[in-house]
This record gives sequence, structure tokens and C-alpha cells, in this order.
Amino acid sequence: MARVPIWGVVASAAAPVLLIGGWTLAAALQPRAFDSVSESISALAGRDASHRWVMTAAILATGLCQLLTAFALRPARLAGRVVLFVGGLCTCLVALNPLPPAPQASTGHAVFATGTFLCLAAWPLASWRAGHDVSWALRRAVAVTAGCLLVSLTAWFFVASLTDSDLLGLAERAAAGTQNVWPFVVTLGAWRQTR
Repeated sequence: MARVPIWGVVASAAAPVLLIGGWTLAAALQPRAFDSVSESISALAGRDASHRWVMTAAILATGLCQLLTAFALRPARLAGRVVLFVGGLCTCLVALNPLPPAPQASTGHAVFATGTFLCLAAWPLASWRAGHDVSWALRRAVAVTAGCLLVSLTAWFFVASLTDSDLLGLAERAAAGTQNVWPFVVTLGAWRQTR
């Protein structure tokens, strides 16, 4: 079983902290009341957001952590690591393609955000391994269950986005938060298994 370097555990732990901390701080810095239940994370990094650099930096740093996690998670199947890497790359590109002021739209932002959510939801489905010495989080039943949960949360967010739901922000935060916690769970489990 390949070993997971400690820097991979640190990177995977930092991703959800940076993302959740970023959206919390950026919302608090808005001059008007920001409703995290109905408003998107991207609005906090949009071109017309106050202190947009906070959320932009948080998204970019989260993406870099996802890239590092994909490199470090050697016990996972290569296909899963590649999907996680592409998700991290898309996350970085989301940060570099902010939303323009409403009612304008950004095709680049929409494409990269969709890529982020799809890849971060699907990577567990491609990461599992067979064998008795495999970390519990990389076993097929666990990885497929986690993948199905992440896909379900992502589907909720996509439906909320398409229907202009009042729960858009909640759905996005549930999906994005869980998608960034799961790589940490997997990486920590694999690191403990191989150290």
C-alpha cells in the first residue's frame, strides 16, 4: 500500500477550513446583510462584491489544496486521483473567472463551477480499491456510498440553481462543504493505515 505524505493530510484538512472560513468571513464583510441560505458562494467573489478578494483567495487556495490532495492520495486508484485533480483545477479556474455584476452571466464561471461540482462529487466513485489492506474509506462500499451522497447533494444544488430556489446558498454550501470534507476523511484514513 502506497504511503500518504503528511503534507497531503495537511492540504486535505486545509481545503474545507479555507472554503468554509472564506465564505463565512466574506459574508461578514459585506456592507449589506448577506443571506447565506439563499445567496451563492460565487456572489461573495463576484466583481460587484465588497472585499471580493477574501472569497477569491479562499477559492483559489482551496483549489490548490485539492490539487495537492490528489497528488498525495497515492492509495486511491489513479482514476479517482485524476478526477479529484481536475476538480481542483476547475476550482482554481472558478476563482479566476468571477461572476460579473447582475444581470450579466459568465460562461467561464458556469463551466468551471459545473466541472468543480461534478468532479468533486464523482471522484470517490473512481477511487475505491479492493483488498483487505485497503483503508476503510477507500473500500468499494464506503467510496460508492460517499460518492452517491456527494452526487445527491450536487444534484440538489443544480436543481436549486436551475429553479432559482430560496435555498440555493444552503444547497451549494452543503454540497461544497461535504465535497471538501470527504477528501480529508479519505486522506486521513489512508495516512493512518500506511504510517
